[in-house]
Amino acid sequence: MKFSFTSLGCASALPTSDRFPSAHVLNVHERLFLIDCGEGCQMLLRKWGFSFLKIQNIFLSHLHGDHIFGIFGLLSTMSMMGRNSKLTIFAPEEFSDVLSSFLKHFGEMFKYEIEHRVLMPGGMHTILEDRKLKVSSFPLNHRIDCYGFRFDEKRPLRNVHKEFIDEYNLSIKEIATLKTGEDVVRENGDILKNEKFAYMPFKARSFAYCSDTAPFPELTKYIVGCNMIYHESTFGSDMTATAHSTMHSTASDAAVAAKKAGVEKLLLGHFSSRYKDPGVLLDEAGEIFKESYIAYEGTPFDILPESDK
Repeated sequence: MKFSFTSLGCASALPTSDRFPSAHVLNVHERLFLIDCGEGCQMLLRKWGFSFLKIQNIFLSHLHGDHIFGIFGLLSTMSMMGRNSKLTIFAPEEFSDVLSSFLKHFGEMFKYEIEHRVLMPGGMHTILEDRKLKVSSFPLNHRIDCYGFRFDEKRPLRNVHKEFIDEYNLSIKEIATLKTGEDVVRENGDILKNEKFAYMPFKARSFAYCSDTAPFPELTKYIVGCNMIYHESTFGSDMTATAHSTMHSTASDAAVAAKKAGVEKLLLGHFSSRYKDPGVLLDEAGEIFKESYIAYEGTPFDILPESDK
């Protein structure tokens, strides 16, 4: 049951010779979710072995170029590859004009549907949900409308201890009842307690993506308890004034947010080109939050399933 985040680009507005602008892939049970789509995204998808056609949903945090300039090439390539399945793009309202202009000039031969779902301001909103996953958006604190995304795995059905199936001659109906978390009451009055007969195969996992943002108190409630978060860390504390005046965060800001929210692991990215070696930012964050890591491009970060027996 894979749950893995891979950054394709961890640069900020100015790419460098070894860092590309923001683009990331979240793999949940072999479903690929593209988060932001900076310049060069499609080449990096190829480089790191991700299938274009397995991407059914794209999430754009905001409409600054370093987060969306790669979308045009990617959409065109999907068409040339023969895509015919629907693609859904979750993005701020202003993206509608961008998409319409692009399709007007370059989308004549497209044989697949592109749906733009508008991200809504004013707190956390569920934007995508099925039986295995819930995706929510939440506002960030940036110069223009900007959103973060939270991916919450649904709790799986419980497993029944195999040794009890034959021992108690459990029927198919009783097994199904135990899987839902309910006790079984037999005709003779015996009660088969769920806590004895069944268990959760693994704990549900969660990931949050915090793109460009200055620190703000409400962020804690949006990302609380996540197994892993990606948080922009454009600057070091030596440039705190610049970070906050441009509505960005320092590595220390990201670490404070992770610590307050009680997350398990912090991934740092969106680095200013001023920092040739982002290790200095990692050192800064690590002093506040030990489980801090650089989201190096092409490096998968897995959230492993934890047994809940």
